[in-house]
Amino acid sequence: MGFLVTGLSPEPYLYLYGMSDADLAANGVKRYLADEAPGFPDRVEMRDADIGQSLLLLNHVSMEQDTPYQASHAIFIREGATKAYREENEIPDVMFRRLLSLRAFDDQGMMVDADIAEGEDIAPLARRFLEIPQVSYIHAHNVIRGCYSGKIVRR
Repeated sequence: MGFLVTGLSPEPYLYLYGMSDADLAANGVKRYLADEAPGFPDRVEMRDADIGQSLLLLNHVSMEQDTPYQASHAIFIREGATKAYREENEIPDVMFRRLLSLRAFDDQGMMVDADIAEGEDIAPLARRFLEIPQVSYIHAHNVIRGCYSGKIVRR
């Protein structure tokens, strides 16, 4: 079974690019400069920022549906990212090199299944979940920090 991994749309964050630190703080956002790589995962382009690149740490609502699984957490957006990652049958390095919690949801936002995986085990687990008829999508979260990593859908 094929799958598609997508990054976040940059549009909701474009207005933040170039804001002063004070204005970012007034919006609940903090600017960081990447001082190690990997270590600062951008959720738009689905890659770790290079050392010296500017990122915005902000809260992201990953599950908006009104269910018990409604969720939000901090994520990084690389300041200046403009093109959302979108690749078929490929787990991006930013996900591949981290221990992930894959959470499979139905179209009502209810969890159908969940498990952890890393590296070579991510794609087979995603395929297994997507073979379950009621699964509509999978959210990947980093196990250690808990932040949203990306969305995986059937292709």
